[in-house]
Amino acid sequence: MAEKSDSSPGSTSATGASDQQSSEFLSSFIAEIAKSPVNLVLVGIIALLVYKIVKSKIKSEEPVQEVKRLPKLHRDFTIEELKKYDGTGPDKRILVALNGSVYDVTTGAAFYGPGAPYAVFAGRDASRGLATFTLESIKDEYDDLSDLDSEQMSSVKEWELQFNEKYDYVGKLLKPGEVPTNYSDEEDEGSQQETETKSDQQHTKTDDSEVEAKSKDD
Repeated sequence: MAEKSDSSPGSTSATGASDQQSSEFLSSFIAEIAKSPVNLVLVGIIALLVYKIVKSKIKSEEPVQEVKRLPKLHRDFTIEELKKYDGTGPDKRILVALNGSVYDVTTGAAFYGPGAPYAVFAGRDASRGLATFTLESIKDEYDDLSDLDSEQMSSVKEWELQFNEKYDYVGKLLKPGEVPTNYSDEEDEGSQQETETKSDQQHTKTDDSEVEAKSKDD
């Protein structure tokens, strides 16, 4: 026995008429919008706003990449030693020298890391390049910057201020034959001076207490 079909000629024609009406309404709606430039501008603005909202939602759902914080480094470098820290090493550390000082710019890998816009400065002395605004002028040997004019040196010092505010100072860029500083000795001396200062303050407080106690007895 054949199954009874749910469809009928009447329902099919009704569906077709409904689709036709929807198509005609959409066509007339688009035609109405196209007649006026103002309508076209409004539609464009609405579409742009919708795009920005959707894009912001998608961006907020993306996981935020945490910047890897490496242990602080405190030592002096020669030009040759500096070259090893161009962001391609095992720890991905990036050092940049500027006006005789070395800075850890690993947190700025988006600018100085491999493939970044200023990757040419990584592991090198960027002073001349930043002073002259040219990437090709960087030297592979120690550069004393003695031939730069006053305007170029002012530019270097402005960059140096920015680096001091944004990145960690590591040490000096050594001149040929210059002996590196032993920073561990300096830290030990600083700790010793701090201990002596605290001791002096304690002695002073003790003396003041004794004087006060004696005055009360009198």
